Formats: sequence, C-alpha cells, structure tokens
Amino acid sequence: MKTLVIYYSYEGNSEFVAAQIKAALGADLLRIETEDDRKRTGLSKFIWGGKQVFSRALPELKPYEVDIGAYDLIILGCPVWAGSPAPALRSFLARTPVKDKRIALFVCHGGGKGETLEKLKRELPGNTFVGDLDLANPLKGDAAAVKERIN
Repeated sequence: MKTLVIYYSYEGNSEFVAAQIKAALGADLLRIETEDDRKRTGLSKFIWGGKQVFSRALPELKPYEVDIGAYDLIILGCPVWAGSPAPALRSFLARTPVKDKRIALFVCHGGGKGETLEKLKRELPGNTFVGDLDLANPLKGDAAAVKERIN
C-alpha cells in the first residue's frame, strides 16, 4: 500500500510524528509550509493563531506538488489551535481535493484535542477513516512511549 503523510508543523511536534510514521510505514512525506513563516512566541503566538482559527483564515501556502491519486492511504497531521486544526492544513484541504481515499489523522497539542479530529473528518467527506491519534506534547514526552503509540 502506497502511503503519504501530509503534515503542517509549527513547533516541530507534528514533524516528529510524521517522521516516525514515515519510518514505520515507509511512507512519503509532504510538509505543508505557509508563506508567512515568521515564528511567534508567547502571548502573540496564541493571539495570532486564535485569530486565524476564529476568522476561518486560509493562509497562503508555499508551492508544493502532490498527486493524491498515486496513494492508497493518506495520513494527515497538524497541531491543534484553539480546539481546531491548524489553518495551514485547512488551506491545503481547500486547495487539494482528497476524495475516495483511506484516511488516518493525527494531531499534536499541549492541552487537549478539542473537536479537532471531528472537524477534520467533516472537511474530508467521501473518504474512509481508518484511524486517528492525538498526542500531547510528543517532543516533551518519553520518546519510546510516543513512538509506541505512533506505531
């Protein structure tokens, strides 16, 4: 089965998980990156991210190439922002149709997944969901335990 992991990572947690999945499954990776790649910290990060979520912003993405049709399984991952998927992943889904695929999801968060997985599923109608995973601060946890959960 040919597998593609599509992910957006702001602080490296989703990137870590995507790399573990790649290693476990021999998957291809597609990192989504926004045109605005300035890193915010502290309170400004939460205000900026929350504003994007609540305004339903679709940030501009850096160019990428992908043939979704070439894959049997698509694994999508991102951080949780204000109980929602990071807007960059929503931008990807708005721009790149994903239909009639087997889909697995993962989210990384510092406090809780909220309704993120359910919101992602609603944005991906016409697909078969085969699994989902939420991980709290995977870079800060016990690496072996995190890798086992991913596997």
